[in-house]
Amino acid sequence: MSIYSYRAKKADDEFCEGLVEAESESIAVDILEQRGLRVLFLEEKKRSWATMDIVIERIKAKDLVIFSRQLSILISAQVPVVGALKDVVEQTNNKKFKKIIASVASEVEGGIKFSDALAHYPKVFDNFFVNIVKSGEVSGRLEEVLLYLADQVEKDYDLQSKIRGAMIYPAFIIASLVVVGTLMMAFVVPKLIEMLSQSGAELPFSTRILKGISDFVVTYWWFKLIVVIGLIVAVYYIMKTAGARRILDQVKLRLPVFGKLFNYVAIVKFSRGLRTLILGGVDLVAGLEVVALMVDNSRYRDLIEKTLKNVESGGKLGEVFEKDKLMPKMVSQMLSTGEETGRVEVTLDKLAQFYSREVNNLIANLMSLLEPFIMIILGVAVALMIAAIILPMYQVSTSM
Repeated sequence: MSIYSYRAKKADDEFCEGLVEAESESIAVDILEQRGLRVLFLEEKKRSWATMDIVIERIKAKDLVIFSRQLSILISAQVPVVGALKDVVEQTNNKKFKKIIASVASEVEGGIKFSDALAHYPKVFDNFFVNIVKSGEVSGRLEEVLLYLADQVEKDYDLQSKIRGAMIYPAFIIASLVVVGTLMMAFVVPKLIEMLSQSGAELPFSTRILKGISDFVVTYWWFKLIVVIGLIVAVYYIMKTAGARRILDQVKLRLPVFGKLFNYVAIVKFSRGLRTLILGGVDLVAGLEVVALMVDNSRYRDLIEKTLKNVESGGKLGEVFEKDKLMPKMVSQMLSTGEETGRVEVTLDKLAQFYSREVNNLIANLMSLLEPFIMIILGVAVALMIAAIILPMYQVSTSM
């Protein structure tokens, strides 16, 4: 993607200038014309360190939460959307996000709908975000909808943070073991084995295995590095294919302990997402279409799409869930009850709360299980080192 600086004329003959990001000059012109601008000058900007920082800087969920809350407060205070967006630009620290919001404000000022302007940046504002805003525009409840949206994004961010936090400790321990083990094999073990070899004692089987691993690390470290990089690249590209993703999603849901966690996370995302859309004024069918794209797991996506078709043909919301072994019975029963009483959004809220607590409990239990498991791995590693190095050295010293 390249960045172009432009000078253009608006519909009211007022001049404006700014930056636009596009794959080519012709696409940049098309984007600006869609905003209702007549391009007078367009030039590609050379990438300086400043522009590189903007491209590299990521837009986090926290940025979207703050953006939604600030915008909601300003709109509820009767500030026009364009003015509210310009005020938010001044308060945004993320350089890349600042430019995107400024661009959205420029498009809205040029006559494009707010939701349509957001849709031009799908990597930042997904279908869920755009559809919620669109429903707020149609219903005239944009400030309420933005608050629902901020709550939803914040809850998703908290959930992801908890799961990520639970994985940091074991990942750090395993990474440390790999690094320390590699350094020992490359620098410490060769010297110790050399001392044992000079003593003339016969090396035990475990020591010979350790020597072979150490020799391989020292002599063929470049081969190991190529294999690791090759595996990472291969896995990355394989996982981008639909078939591989589908297989992985199936496996994730059947893992011991972790499988239940992934199941509950998907249910929470479905319940929260659909509730927020319904509260925002989106009908059930359109809500299911959007939520199907929100859920990360393809197995659950297929299930929601089947439910969508069933609802379109006159069926009930919980019927497809009831027949699927993957979905807990409580979910289908509560959805059926909510539909019968006309309080689907209330039922979805209760489901989201219940399974959020279950996720928290599972994460706490997972941490309790991982700690002794990691201690066992450390114990085995230490025992192997003792058997392969310390015992032979002790035998040599006692025989002298």
